[in-house]
Amino acid sequence: MFIDIGLNLSSAQFDIDRQEVLARAFDAGVDHMILTGTSIEGSRQALRHARVQPGRLSATAGIHPHDAKSFDADSLIQLRDLCLASEVVAVGECGLDFNRDFSPRDAQKLCFSELVQLAIETRLPLFLHQRDAHDAFMEILAPLAGQVVGGVVHCFTGTADQLDAYLEMGMYIGITGWICDERRGLELRDLLPRIPLDRLLIETDAPYLIPRDLSPKPKSRRNEPMFLPHIAETIASAMNLDLDLIARTTRENTHRLFNLSS
Repeated sequence: MFIDIGLNLSSAQFDIDRQEVLARAFDAGVDHMILTGTSIEGSRQALRHARVQPGRLSATAGIHPHDAKSFDADSLIQLRDLCLASEVVAVGECGLDFNRDFSPRDAQKLCFSELVQLAIETRLPLFLHQRDAHDAFMEILAPLAGQVVGGVVHCFTGTADQLDAYLEMGMYIGITGWICDERRGLELRDLLPRIPLDRLLIETDAPYLIPRDLSPKPKSRRNEPMFLPHIAETIASAMNLDLDLIARTTRENTHRLFNLSS
């Protein structure tokens, strides 16, 4: 059985068949999913969806760096209230994205700093995003890493030095279907052995990042959590390990980081 630590179930791409998507995932052996909150409204939606399947779905509450321009004092109040819900198991998605710059960098830094402080206050782990912003990301997170109860660098696609820095801070590493990309995923495959098994987590980031090597490929080109076992198989093959070990270890890691009860 597998746990998907990153599913964007509130995406409009799932509006027509959201419950069917969950049913297909359960049938495929993905028996718990953590729904990513990327804005105030998105976090509310993630919590509402999680409450439909108690014990099988959890949620995060945060503001993606793309939406950091909307962050203000009221945002923090609303996120703090969301974090009181038992279904909310992490603060995030949060971090920095200097690749797209959909929000001004100063706004991203302010939002990220405040959400790290919120994680410290609420004693929840962080669900982290970093793209082309490693130095600024570390300037904010590293001094506070000892006060944070934990976190995962979600959808890791960085360098060896970046990986080592995150592991040194005690962070977990989230691996997606990027590992299945024969063009862009080769460097990530080479880095897998550097990740201690007790820091490895798996995720789909659905509906995004569909594994390129799926056969047959879905006509919609939409990723779904039912493809998580395929990602786990690719990881197991690249690390020369049994799939059962990857499934069991990542499940244990997920329970430990997010304090899941089931």
